Amino acid sequence: MKKQYDYLIIGSGLFGSVFAHEATKAGKKCLVIDKREHIGGNIYCENIEGINVHKYGPHIFHTNDKAIWDYVNQFVDFNNFIYSPMSFSKGKLYNLPFNMNTFYQLWGTKTPQEAKAKIDEQITTYGTKNPQNLEEQALSLVGKDIYHNLIKEYTEKQWGRKATELPAFIIKRLPVRFTFDNNYFNDTYQGIPIGGYNKLIEGLLEGIEVITNTDYFSDRKKFNSIANKVVYSGKIDEYFDYKLGLLEYRSLRFENEVLDTENFQGNAGINYNDASYGFTRIIEHKHFEFGKQKKTIITKEYPCEWNPSNEAFYPINDDKNQTLFEEYHKLSLKEENVIFGGRLSEYKYYDMHQVIAMALTRSKKELNND
Repeated sequence: MKKQYDYLIIGSGLFGSVFAHEATKAGKKCLVIDKREHIGGNIYCENIEGINVHKYGPHIFHTNDKAIWDYVNQFVDFNNFIYSPMSFSKGKLYNLPFNMNTFYQLWGTKTPQEAKAKIDEQITTYGTKNPQNLEEQALSLVGKDIYHNLIKEYTEKQWGRKATELPAFIIKRLPVRFTFDNNYFNDTYQGIPIGGYNKLIEGLLEGIEVITNTDYFSDRKKFNSIANKVVYSGKIDEYFDYKLGLLEYRSLRFENEVLDTENFQGNAGINYNDASYGFTRIIEHKHFEFGKQKKTIITKEYPCEWNPSNEAFYPINDDKNQTLFEEYHKLSLKEENVIFGGRLSEYKYYDMHQVIAMALTRSKKELNND
């Protein structure tokens, strides 16, 4: 018996939306459902006071892949925003990422040679050849001053654990630039969609049936019955009813404030390193689109422990969780007519361009085999 849809797509974030777009373009009939009240997953923007507020934390699109850049620009024009965050530590502001401006602010060094000599000296004094935890790893990469001023307390807030209790692999490397360059990303292409990320998702889903406020797990038997195949971008352990155990994440809590001023901090993002601040950063959203509105919106971002009722943001890819994920992944390979994809299904933190590339690869393989 012919089913109503070729694909039921669970989740309207980037993976689901790109897959739905490509399948529809190939003549397939798709239904996209999302348990949230809006489309777009974590890149959804909420318009407040004429400002596009990144509801689930800031998203800056960046890639070196021209094909991906051209792909997203089909749907919306991007501005030329360059992310150049600051870090507030012990009463002072420092440029990020670590570059010649940062080193001058820390030590007064004026040349790359002076800065490199300072870092090498501190690595020799405080580093170790076989780091056993995040603190030892950081000291071995950048030395004491950068670590204590710009990494330690921020990281401990982010993960909710002492740096000496965190595994070294969390920071495999710490980029250090011996140039006066505050551009956070090295990618050739970067920017923000003009008018917000909703325009990108709306473009991808144009002409496709979408139902929000709808949880797949509320009646999965019914949902499975209406489509030939399921495209699933949710948590992989939830798909299998957590039968092997829960994968762990870190979560975030956001506090928005509308301020009766045109410009609060002069920057889209300032990290707050010190433990005395409960939040890790303040985002001022209007700067993403060079806004001139009379008011401004800021968001304080608070890391928190995750539980199944919270939003899952950062996978905790330690040995225990990674081993558990591999077991769930083996189960997923046995599922017929189900395509898994996206950060939650793959238990991995992806940038936006990586999710889009993954969705394009999966959809191409699927549609070519059909």
